[in-house]
Amino acid sequence: MRWTLKPKPEISKVEALKKTLQVDDVVATLLLQRDIDTYESAKIFFRPSFNELHDPFLMKDMDKAVARIETAIANSENILVYGDYDVDGTTSVALMASYLKTKTEAVATYIPDRYDEGYGVSYQGIDFAHDNDFSLIIALDCGIKAIEKIAYAQEKGIDFIICDHHRPGDKIPSAIAVLDPKRNDCKYPFKELCGCGVGFKLISALASKDGQTPEDLVEYLDLVATAIGADIVPIVGENRALAYFGLQVINTNPRPGMKAIIAEVKKEELTITDVVFIIAPRINAAGRMKHGNHAVTLLTETDFNLAATYAVDIDQYNTDRRETDKRITKEALLHIEKDNEQDQYTTVVYQEDWHKGVIGIVASRLIETYYRPTLVFTKSGDKLAASARSVSGFDVYNALEACSEYIEQFGGHKYAAGLTLLPENYETFKAKFETVVKETIDPKLLTPELKIDMEINLNQVNNKLMRIIKQFAPFGPRNMSPVFMTQNVKDTGYGKCVGEDKSHLRLTTTQSNSDKIVGIGFGLGDKLDLITNRKSFSAAYAIEENHWNGNTSLQLKLKDIKD
Repeated sequence: MRWTLKPKPEISKVEALKKTLQVDDVVATLLLQRDIDTYESAKIFFRPSFNELHDPFLMKDMDKAVARIETAIANSENILVYGDYDVDGTTSVALMASYLKTKTEAVATYIPDRYDEGYGVSYQGIDFAHDNDFSLIIALDCGIKAIEKIAYAQEKGIDFIICDHHRPGDKIPSAIAVLDPKRNDCKYPFKELCGCGVGFKLISALASKDGQTPEDLVEYLDLVATAIGADIVPIVGENRALAYFGLQVINTNPRPGMKAIIAEVKKEELTITDVVFIIAPRINAAGRMKHGNHAVTLLTETDFNLAATYAVDIDQYNTDRRETDKRITKEALLHIEKDNEQDQYTTVVYQEDWHKGVIGIVASRLIETYYRPTLVFTKSGDKLAASARSVSGFDVYNALEACSEYIEQFGGHKYAAGLTLLPENYETFKAKFETVVKETIDPKLLTPELKIDMEINLNQVNNKLMRIIKQFAPFGPRNMSPVFMTQNVKDTGYGKCVGEDKSHLRLTTTQSNSDKIVGIGFGLGDKLDLITNRKSFSAAYAIEENHWNGNTSLQLKLKDIKD
């Protein structure tokens, strides 16, 4: 790993903030690194408020979207809530459908089949709407590039409202309303909402017509917080407030479907990390292994006993998903070794029988071994479909755009994308993608970077610091859990490898006259030699609480160690 120490803020700013907030150097530095430099900005950071949420009508086309939905409700039109099959899409559909059902019974949901229809708005979905007399489709977490499909719907007399957060292409679809803060002509102040976040802005705008505020819609925020965590959007600004209040709902009064998932995993207080690694994979597993409809059914169910039976099925899908992605990852690693592609700038692998639902996860797993932009392809009908994942700092979306002559369709973000291409273009595309990445990537990005907030001494690790760090949550992009570095650390002599396969490292650290503190390093078992015989080493770590037998103690969650 490359250790990168974040720049130190100016001493005068640290001293000023220390005085204003009555905090120490460590806390003042951490806050300044997060652009918090006044009492007011610190108050907003530590005490998120609904006042931070912007007026939804600042979003372009919001007035048109609200007017069209109000007309549909007044005329008892059939409304189809349409969304993608991932966590952001299914939570968005659950949110919009649940809210609209408080206004009208003429609401149904539609999730495209990952295998038969693929990502986003589909012709099959529009045909379904036409055949079942739906005159309005509200598309969530998709639609921003569906130019031809929206035109097709218009021909069939179906209106579209698009709620998306992906980058638009050169042209905006000719829908009744296109809500997307990333539109160039949209002046909405916060650009980093997820799809479910855009959906929440729409129901906030609708509710405002009844004199309600976002605070009156708090019951929907368990869905929004889950989507924020799963979609890895920056947890700053509006997202921080929405995630903060959403986590409160998840931990105190979640909807029956969410409560049923939590009951299955038997976890008490959930953090945003738990949402990402416990709730989100289960919701995602439905669309990966079976159908996204199962996730929507679970998340919209109002009877807990029924939800509990659905949650058991969802849990099984997740177990199946884990086994499948483990097997495919092994096969993909064999492909790379067999083809002698370990030294390339990219990883591009293909096998026609790989499960389309897990290739994105497999791409992420391959990055853990070969840290470089990665695409995993499988057969999808008469085309090849791939999931792309990138390394920190490299925009894989732009790299795919540079290869677009060989691609049928693609979309996504800087770090994750999906694409399809014709089988005869695979080898040419693969060569071009390697060339594009080789010519544009900074070679240092091919070594994982560990960003370290600041260097401290072990005697600065105490319960008071831990209490304040906990208030920095919820953590996520642009507000990651603080990582510290300490030099000249020694193990007390009892360091050892632990775990079933001895792949983890457990040690007890000291530094000059500091108290002893336990450190645990997952996957760091191969570093044991660096700490034996009381050698001095440098440690990079986060601070966490360890709860054991009713006792709570501080420990270091080791990220890496160096001699």
